[in-house]
Amino acid sequence: HAPPPQSAPSWHAMDPATVMTALGATEKGLDAGEAARRRPRKESEASGATKFARALMGELANPLTPILGVGAALSAAVGSVSDAALVAGVMGANALIGGVQRIRTEASLERLLRASITSVKVRRSGEVVSLERSAVVRGDLLELSAGDVVPADCRILEATGCEVDESALTGESFPVLKQAVAVPSAAMAERTCMLYEGSTVVNGEVLAVVVATDSDTELGRALAEAPEPPPSGVEARLRGLTKATVPATVLSGAAVTGLSLLHGRSTRNAVTSGVSLMVAAVPEGMPLLATVAQLGAARRLSTREALVRNPKTIEALGRVDLLCFDKTGTLTAGRIALQRVSDGVRDEAVGDLGPKGRDILAAALRASPEPEGEVLPHATDQAVVEGAALAGITAGHGLGGWEQLSALAFEPVRGYHAVVGSSPGGSRVSVKGAPEAILPRCDVWRSPAGLVPLTRRTLASLHREVERLARRGLRVLAVAERPSRGRLDLQEDRVVGLELLGFLGLADLVRPTAAKAIEELRRAGVDVVMITGDHPSTAEAIAAELGILNGKSLMSGGELESLSDLELDQVVGDVSVFARITPALKMRIVGSFQRVGRTVAMTGDGANDAPAIRLAHVGIALGGGGSPAAREAADLVVTDDRIETIIDAIVEGRAMWASVRDALAILVGGNLGEVAFTVGATAISGTSPLQARQLLLVNLLTDLLPAMTIALRVPTRLSPEQLIEEGPDASLGRALAKQIAMRAVVTAAGAGSAWLIARPTGSGRRAGTVSLVALVGTQLAQTAVIGRSSPVVLASTVVSGAALAGIVQTPGISQFFGCTPLGPLGWTIAVGSTAAATGASVVAPWVVSKAAGVLNRTRASQEAL
Repeated sequence: HAPPPQSAPSWHAMDPATVMTALGATEKGLDAGEAARRRPRKESEASGATKFARALMGELANPLTPILGVGAALSAAVGSVSDAALVAGVMGANALIGGVQRIRTEASLERLLRASITSVKVRRSGEVVSLERSAVVRGDLLELSAGDVVPADCRILEATGCEVDESALTGESFPVLKQAVAVPSAAMAERTCMLYEGSTVVNGEVLAVVVATDSDTELGRALAEAPEPPPSGVEARLRGLTKATVPATVLSGAAVTGLSLLHGRSTRNAVTSGVSLMVAAVPEGMPLLATVAQLGAARRLSTREALVRNPKTIEALGRVDLLCFDKTGTLTAGRIALQRVSDGVRDEAVGDLGPKGRDILAAALRASPEPEGEVLPHATDQAVVEGAALAGITAGHGLGGWEQLSALAFEPVRGYHAVVGSSPGGSRVSVKGAPEAILPRCDVWRSPAGLVPLTRRTLASLHREVERLARRGLRVLAVAERPSRGRLDLQEDRVVGLELLGFLGLADLVRPTAAKAIEELRRAGVDVVMITGDHPSTAEAIAAELGILNGKSLMSGGELESLSDLELDQVVGDVSVFARITPALKMRIVGSFQRVGRTVAMTGDGANDAPAIRLAHVGIALGGGGSPAAREAADLVVTDDRIETIIDAIVEGRAMWASVRDALAILVGGNLGEVAFTVGATAISGTSPLQARQLLLVNLLTDLLPAMTIALRVPTRLSPEQLIEEGPDASLGRALAKQIAMRAVVTAAGAGSAWLIARPTGSGRRAGTVSLVALVGTQLAQTAVIGRSSPVVLASTVVSGAALAGIVQTPGISQFFGCTPLGPLGWTIAVGSTAAATGASVVAPWVVSKAAGVLNRTRASQEAL
């Protein structure tokens, strides 16, 4: 067994051999048995009974439980033991239903997450195997390369050109160069021999041994010490409603008790009536609504190639008003192809190159990495290789042969790829990359007229050619060469004194549906911003074609770097295209939009996009060809890389707010209607028409199941125009208040009219039964109207209605609930009152709307006169 975890500073101060010995690790890695013994028991591995018990306790731990508990205690105190038992049973039933739903939610989330889990290469018993990150244990040897997310804290044993993004842990914007040499420094940002969980390898390769996992990592300790995150938008508003419900519930119960005492009723009857109403007024299903609604949306999105890694992301998607993304792979097809070759004066199509163009393309091919497989990792290199093959050009064209000797790999900070190779005509350095990175390293230009020194005038001419190509939507690369001067090693300081040959124009064609998708986003109230590393002219051409500029401006990376955060915040709202942007600048852009009050979604697919994805309110990773780092940082993984799928996710987020509003109206509005009816009837007759058991029955039949089916239903309104007004403020603000008021009035009216009509036709018990049927029927009918397009909602209302009829008409059961079986007249009164009240709820909004329109037109006419 491995020794207990040591403190974080000690590992980086040890040499690799000492670390391996302390961990009981070998160069062949742990065997399967030892790894299994070291693996800690995970929360997800807890027994089913333990999970279920925790779920039940979680459901009972809400502000509404004490009210039900007090109600049960008061019922028992006044001698209504059976009522107290029934209240306790309701509490248990609600907790049971909520607990089962909670477990199903967690299981569904685990299934969704498993679809996007990334693996890591682990050396076990001398063999390299791919394991889930959660299977890594202390002492494991990890083989990591560019794009991998570090799954645990590790001590580096070997590193080759390894650079790691640690911004999430240390705040360092730029990648950190890593090495195996021990470092005595205690500062985390200076521990260059360590890798930390949550960081991302952006370049090179590394072999490291795991020294800490789970809560023992630096990230784990930071999360343990961090405060609880604030509730999401839906949860915050539900908590507000819950807090408002508690005093209203207590006051309603007190009012009924007081009114009963004023009418001379016994203390027991008065208290029992008050407690009954207090228990009935509690919307038991409210704490579960947000979870259920968000999970339903997450499930639907999973069938449309969008994996939600955290269901709380759904409500944030509903608030997004700004979408930032890189153009490649979303707005464009994601496959770059070589289109044109320019000698600096004129350009030619790849399929129709002259001698000069062929020489330029051959030099570009020499300046590309040699493919180890069928496809090169970098799309630009692959496009050059495929373009050369299409033109029938080899790397040795015009030289009699070519052998690559060493290379300086492309990096975003460097901006070019350089190669040293040999040929029968001598060795040479071949370079291709961004024009702004290559031109300063050139001394002369091999123009069609011969060698020309790169004077200011010549450079201006070449820059005009670059701009001309870029305005055609081409991504421009410069190609240059020079003799190697005898040295075959390659360093950055040797990539100078070059001879410019010409330019390559590459294009990633715009998706046919991209322009329409952007238009739909704008109709839904979402602004679009393009952030790209392309040349400003290229970015501008693509943005103009897609309508992204929309009257706003373009800003280059150089301009952005010259601005302070305050200056950037002042102008960022006027910019819709950012070009020549580095990963660090992406984070500045996202942060600036957040500071000015925008809710930002950020898309990306590369390891360098991960920090900005993590920073945004909603991080969206393109999972089809994206890096593990981007997927790990994201809240939403779009597996088909389509912008239309992102729109689907935003629409689901907006629609979720509407579903929650409708479900809340059912819970709160229905209960307020019950309260209004009970208080009003008590004021008239001196006693509540409905007993405690009947009020509990109302809640069981009208609240939990119908509200959950409404929250889980497929949205009926999916167009951006219909959903543009949905969101936290609109959906759960005035619109919710109107729905609650309408449902409360209709519910009280339906039950009250049925009770008043039935009183003269029979006993008080019979009138109470008629009002019970009308109370339940009115609420179920309104639920059916709201969810009429959903078979599940309609089925739930039918089931609840049939259950009510069975309870009322079955002797014994009917008496237990304080009812009496009804005859044709009783059912006619109840059904008629239900139909009248429900019909009024449908017609009233239309009448009010028409009246408001007439009033507005009248006012306009009077003002015109």
